[in-house]
Amino acid sequence: MSTKSEALKKRMIRRHELRQIVPLADTTIYEMEQRGEFPRRFALTPRCVVWDLAEVEAWLTDRLATARRSPIDRAPHPDVRKRKARPVKAPDQARA
Repeated sequence: MSTKSEALKKRMIRRHELRQIVPLADTTIYEMEQRGEFPRRFALTPRCVVWDLAEVEAWLTDRLATARRSPIDRAPHPDVRKRKARPVKAPDQARA
């Protein structure tokens, strides 16, 4: 039984399976890898990159634990009154 669980821990996944597990865009994953915030991919061949499934699952577990401790800092909503295209009218201008 331990041999089977060890084999699962050493399983490598390709991009398609990673995208099913982690719902982030490829560019977001790449940028997070560059900043050291996501497990690094490695090349099996010049045209095939993979991620260690155990590292990805550990990253997800850590993110979940962090989210449960404190809420995610979200970006502030944009001030729509400063838009150049389709600016929001002031309440007194909207009636006219």
